[in-house]
Amino acid sequence: MKKIILFLTFIMSLNMQAQERPKLVVGIVVDQMKMEYLYRFSDDFSPNGFKRLMGSGFTFQNMHYNYMPTYTAPGHASIYTGTTPSTHGIVGNEWFSRILGKEMYCTDDASVKTIGDGTVKEGEMSPKNLLSTTITDELRLATNFKGKVIGMSLKDRGAILPAGHFANWAFWFSKTGAFISSSFYGSALPDWVTEFNQEKRYMPYITKGWNLFKPASTYNESLADDNPYEGKLYNSTAPVFPYNLKDMYDKNDAGVIRSTPFGNNLLAEFAMKAIEKEELGKDNITDFLTVSFSSTDYVGHLLGPRSIELQDTYLRLDQTIAEFLAYLDKKVGKDNYLLFLTADHAGAENANYLRDNKYNVKSINPKDIIKGLKDFSIASFGQDLILNYSNFNLFFNKEIIKSKGLDLNKVKQSFKDYLMTQEQVKRVYTEEEILGSTGNDYYLNFITKGYDPTQDGDLVILDKAAYIEYQGTGTSHGTPYSYDTHVPVIFYGWHIKKGESFAKKYITQIAPTIAQKIKIPFPNGTEANVLEEVFENK
Repeated sequence: MKKIILFLTFIMSLNMQAQERPKLVVGIVVDQMKMEYLYRFSDDFSPNGFKRLMGSGFTFQNMHYNYMPTYTAPGHASIYTGTTPSTHGIVGNEWFSRILGKEMYCTDDASVKTIGDGTVKEGEMSPKNLLSTTITDELRLATNFKGKVIGMSLKDRGAILPAGHFANWAFWFSKTGAFISSSFYGSALPDWVTEFNQEKRYMPYITKGWNLFKPASTYNESLADDNPYEGKLYNSTAPVFPYNLKDMYDKNDAGVIRSTPFGNNLLAEFAMKAIEKEELGKDNITDFLTVSFSSTDYVGHLLGPRSIELQDTYLRLDQTIAEFLAYLDKKVGKDNYLLFLTADHAGAENANYLRDNKYNVKSINPKDIIKGLKDFSIASFGQDLILNYSNFNLFFNKEIIKSKGLDLNKVKQSFKDYLMTQEQVKRVYTEEEILGSTGNDYYLNFITKGYDPTQDGDLVILDKAAYIEYQGTGTSHGTPYSYDTHVPVIFYGWHIKKGESFAKKYITQIAPTIAQKIKIPFPNGTEANVLEEVFENK
């Protein structure tokens, strides 16, 4: 009898230990999602998508990014490392590297090869430029590499950076219409990925085209279908429904699906197939799936936050998430997965739309900024001293400055004085000011947390609120203002109570919160501030 009791106690102990972690963690990032969309489109959402997450999960209503620039690659890296670009090193999507003296892309890796049916360059990617560990890395280490980690997105950076250094696989979408990877992860795609690609599941969406998901009267939260603030999808005659995607596909390639809501549908299908074929969440060793929906960003950039196209994209994404949650309930079990949903950045209002409504702002063409800087340099110093201007960073050609016997500090001050005369510029900071920040300057704090002295510029420019260094239609992002930093964060599922918080929180708190929640080490670069609300009364 004693042996039986001891055996049962041992089994119960194992089960209790197993319950200390969920079977699967799912991280969802919606590219360029403003918190506002959950409010503005709420009346038109189904009860089973975003409303289910908010109604049964814990919502952080006042979540923000705490650095600049607010771009896709830094956003994904910051979510999963729990730190900012000054530590994890991903300071942009692409940037001019001070050390290398040339432009580089966030996930470039010439030492690896494309795996799958993609072009050569599309697969030469890896996480080698990411300088910190991710929460997914820590899960792999904590489970002795038994817990699986798989990342996926239409964008390479949206798949690779969340999946971290030790992932089993990261997959991204090629313009050939296939999900691909790189030799960093393996020598050949898993059979199920090859089979999925061979089915060409994107083609039914392309053939059907893009028309409104709901009756036209539903879209009263958006501007008129044809308005001057929208760009044109693949040179369509006007930015209006319906869109003939087959014609666009014939003139371009399968990449056209990225700029439609159906890119999200395709990715969700791929995610569900991965759960099935990789048996994610099947045993008591926690797995981690990262999913980044990119189509929202493509549509937002091109057509803007007030377009019917964007609203339609979110109404369709709501349905996609509802179907994905139902799939997780069935395959993994309703109480066996922990899910969080957030965004890599938000986005600005179209500056011309604001100007037409009497707000004195405008779009600034980056080419005009560069021309102005070069003209000033030649007029003041007799030579072009500009090496590069990008991502709000200005780099000087120090070899020329030295050869001409110029004082670098005086050059910096001269350009700083010039930039402060420009309509869009609010402040200009030198490298010395950034690295010597005391924490008293609110906006300098954002720049400091996004600044890596081995990669970033000699000067960093902060534009005034609502100005955009972008084309006149659509929208962009990148600033420290709330319209770019305010994003949703919802925790849902395993050991998550229903609730909400209106206290200001930071995106870098997500990864350490997951670490504490599932009892694994913190990512190595994080400041380890957690969202305590999700630990109460579990």
